[in-house]
Amino acid sequence: MNYLPIEQLKNAWVFKHKSLPIAEADLIKIKPMTIQRSTVLWDTFISKKADHPDFFQKGDWAFDKSNWIEQGKWEGIWDGDEPDLPTLITDHLAWDNNTVVYFCSDRNLVIETTWQIFKQYWKNFLFMDDGTILFGKKRNEAVQFNNTGYFKIGNKPHINL
Repeated sequence: MNYLPIEQLKNAWVFKHKSLPIAEADLIKIKPMTIQRSTVLWDTFISKKADHPDFFQKGDWAFDKSNWIEQGKWEGIWDGDEPDLPTLITDHLAWDNNTVVYFCSDRNLVIETTWQIFKQYWKNFLFMDDGTILFGKKRNEAVQFNNTGYFKIGNKPHINL
């Protein structure tokens, strides 16, 4: 088994928040990975050394400033009535709606969904904004969301599996 029922997620409330409802048909497309699966994905694509974004260090691609292109502010849009992600993000992540994406909070918490679902419910996801990294399956583009209200867009190194 690679996924947990969303109810077993320690912060499942972010997907059940009354002010940001998610349709049941879409909720089943938000798939928290088991700790074992999260660890494999994190170690493969994020870091073998750090278990949380706060602990990235030299040798971690996300720590290397040269992998990040630009930054922007997400918090003001999140607080407002605008439903769409910041344009800088959607322009950088010009993916098909069915692209599988990984929302990586730490070594033990990775959520798999599609780009369409993430775009539609990004405000729910960003209740978890503590350095979280979003990237797509077989894609190099990435975004990191920080609890300062800012995000960075960039590219992770290509990893062949």
